[in-house]
Amino acid sequence: MAGWFARTTARLDKKVPARLQPAWNHPAGPKTVFFWCPLVKWGLVLAGLGDLQRPPERISGAQSGALAVTGAIWARYSVVIVPKNWGLVSVNVFVSLCGLYSLSRLLRYQYYSQLTETST
Repeated sequence: MAGWFARTTARLDKKVPARLQPAWNHPAGPKTVFFWCPLVKWGLVLAGLGDLQRPPERISGAQSGALAVTGAIWARYSVVIVPKNWGLVSVNVFVSLCGLYSLSRLLRYQYYSQLTETST
C-alpha cells in the first residue's frame, strides 16, 4: 500500500500546478498522514452529528464520554506536535464537542427522569 501511495504521489507531483505546490509539499500536506488522518476522522464528527437525532435514552454514556475525552486529549496533542496540525486540532475539538453534547443530553434525560420518578 505504501509503495502504491508513493508511486501515485510521484506521478501527481508533475501535474500539480506551481501555485499549489507549497500546499502539496507542506509537511502536513496530502502526501502525509497528517493530512489524511484528520480528513478521515471527520467521519466521527458526522456520526456524532447523526446521534443528535437519537432519543436521549438510547445514547451510550461510555461512548460519548470516550469521544469527549479522546477528542480533548488529541486536540491538545495536535498543538504540541511538529508540524502543528490545525486540521487535526479542529477535528478533535469537534469530536470532543459532539461527545460532550451527547453526554449532556443523556445526563439531562437521566436527571429529569429521576425527578419525575421521585415526584410521583
